[in-house]
Amino acid sequence: MMIMKKLFCCLAIISMLWVASCGGSGSSGTGGREADGVQGDSASVVTPRYAKGFNVRYKDGIALLDINDPENKEAEQFHFALVSKDSDAEVPEGYIKIQTPIGSAICMTSLQLSNFIKLGITDKVVGITSTRHLHNEKMNAQLKDGRTHKIGIEGNFDNEVIMAIDPDIIFISPFKRGGYDAIRNVDIPLIPHLGYKELTPLGQAEWIKVVGLLTGKATEANELFAGIEARYNELKAMVDTVASRPEVFSGEMRGGNWYAVGGRSFLAQLFRDAGADYFLKDNEESGGVTLDYETVYTNAADADYWRIVNSNEGVFDYSSLESLDKRYTDFKAWKDHGVIYCNMREVPFYESMPVEPEKVLADFIYVFHPDALPDHKPVYYHLLK
Repeated sequence: MMIMKKLFCCLAIISMLWVASCGGSGSSGTGGREADGVQGDSASVVTPRYAKGFNVRYKDGIALLDINDPENKEAEQFHFALVSKDSDAEVPEGYIKIQTPIGSAICMTSLQLSNFIKLGITDKVVGITSTRHLHNEKMNAQLKDGRTHKIGIEGNFDNEVIMAIDPDIIFISPFKRGGYDAIRNVDIPLIPHLGYKELTPLGQAEWIKVVGLLTGKATEANELFAGIEARYNELKAMVDTVASRPEVFSGEMRGGNWYAVGGRSFLAQLFRDAGADYFLKDNEESGGVTLDYETVYTNAADADYWRIVNSNEGVFDYSSLESLDKRYTDFKAWKDHGVIYCNMREVPFYESMPVEPEKVLADFIYVFHPDALPDHKPVYYHLLK
């Protein structure tokens, strides 16, 4: 018996020493460990799990932020060294130095703005482009009292306003068509925010970590994303093995063409995760696609659901669709009242949806498989009455 006790104690000591040598609470996590030379609270260490457009490495007290096009690894890459304001650390060659935490920023898109809203730091946003469909009360108050300024639109920025604001950084979307060449000489760091190019909803939402890293809110961003991720995956698991998967199509006719998104887009992924099949599921494109009516009708005439997003003023119903184009009435989704609708005039679609994919997923599941979420209250999308 005494020998057994001694053996047990020896094994326990060896086990504790082994755990300590591995960094405490698990080699795959960040809790209680150093991250490539960064000391301190590892809850602030940023590591992308789904996003393909950014990576973060830590070296000698510096966070090295590498940004690339998620869809094209051969495209231009961008490198930033995030250095604490009280640090005199040397920045590696090829990296642009950013002193953090930044105190002010310009957002060029609502997707970028959504990260600041979710983190509760709209006070750091000193300039934005369009204010169309802007619902956030704090941002509207900042615009009204002059704490936030309108800087023009892509291709026609007001450089004088930008220079007067003098933000610490400007977020841009470099692979969109826009007049970024005109502001390259304002001597303000331009940081690409490529969440719009991510192919998964969680990948898009994970860009909140980049904003958190830059603003000194990395811990908060990690915590927020962990909650988003957990709920999203919980919902996805509810319908992973459903026996029946309805078919859904998207878009509308505009100017003689039907505008939809490709089969590799994050919206198509949302439909898949919600237990449905997208009508272009075999399409290999990730962005917008332009189709003629005949192609859409051939592929979606018998689809169960039709997703529509617009900014209609007043009542929008099935008769509204009929008045827009009589041919819409030929679709099964119109006949059976299967239109899934979002009115951007009524909900903060662009400024909130990118960082709330779990709520969008729940909306779709509630439509496709209502028994899975019988008590859900729609946030963005609802079946058109």
